Amino acid sequence: MRFLWYLVTAALLALLVSFAWTLNEFATEMLTRILIIGLLAVSVALLTGVAGLPTLGQTAPYLVGAYTTAILVQHDVDLGIVQLLAAAAAGALFALLTAPLVVYARGVVVLMITLALGELTSTIAGRWKSVTHGTDGLIALGTVTPLPGLAALKTDDSVYLYTLAVVAILVGLLLLVLRSPAGALLRATRDDARRMRASGHPVGGYLTGAYVGAGALAGVAGALLITSQSYVSPGDGGFDVAALILLAVVIGGATSMIGALIGAGLVVATRDWLADAGHAPLFLGLLFIVCVYVLPNGLLGEHAPLNALFRRRRRAAPPPPSAPPPTAPGTALSGAASTADAPGSGVAR
Repeated sequence: MRFLWYLVTAALLALLVSFAWTLNEFATEMLTRILIIGLLAVSVALLTGVAGLPTLGQTAPYLVGAYTTAILVQHDVDLGIVQLLAAAAAGALFALLTAPLVVYARGVVVLMITLALGELTSTIAGRWKSVTHGTDGLIALGTVTPLPGLAALKTDDSVYLYTLAVVAILVGLLLLVLRSPAGALLRATRDDARRMRASGHPVGGYLTGAYVGAGALAGVAGALLITSQSYVSPGDGGFDVAALILLAVVIGGATSMIGALIGAGLVVATRDWLADAGHAPLFLGLLFIVCVYVLPNGLLGEHAPLNALFRRRRRAAPPPPSAPPPTAPGTALSGAASTADAPGSGVAR
């Protein structure tokens, strides 16, 4: 069954790569936006579903990473790996500085604190005109070279493939981490922090690590935003974006990273296709209501139908052949004795 999932993943990646040559310019740009918003949604899913820290503030490290990359571009730093690392470091540093405000709170309090952090960051970006150019936004025109020796990204198709590669690598690495003992400890902290603390585990350290990692992912999403549109403004990290990301996570399943990407695709596609008609908020609200009532755990959450089906099929698989049970001491001797005592055994009494 696991091999089938790997095969499906490889086929899906191949299909996404082929879109660079089969779709028009508008569709390619929309897919790029979906991947960027999807990576931001993955950082929200990591905190909300895995770490148990519901957040509306991941737009803060997202903006920090975007402005960091824009300033680098204005100073002629066009190497993509440098931009990504700098944006990740900026997002992680922001998360590290604000972690004491977040990781020791719980429930709705976390939601309100992170919302305040996001709004505060957006407000500062709008008023710090000497660095961010205020509400006018910061323009960062330049071509990105992913790695030394590679060609610069001069077309929308190349930007899409670059974004796809970065998102696929980061999400793949995150999935590996979440399947390791570190992921198990993080889920155990989410489920019963008191028991983990009583067992001697540094709960605050685990949550801080998750919060800093999510900040780094959001910072990379900000760097990809600059690569895609060469512009950033405080509105790119406003409350409407934060609500859109949380909606994507709820639709996809709060505990699923792949579900967060799928949810981001649904909400961004709905918003962009219906933007001209003016009905996007209405349809997004209807989509949210339908998903909450029909799929309360999201498309790929822990108790979603698809995951339940996967677990059922895995449980129904025949167990591997096992070795015969070991013979207890004295059993062989008693068996030999009973054979010797049997009629016709040929053993003299």
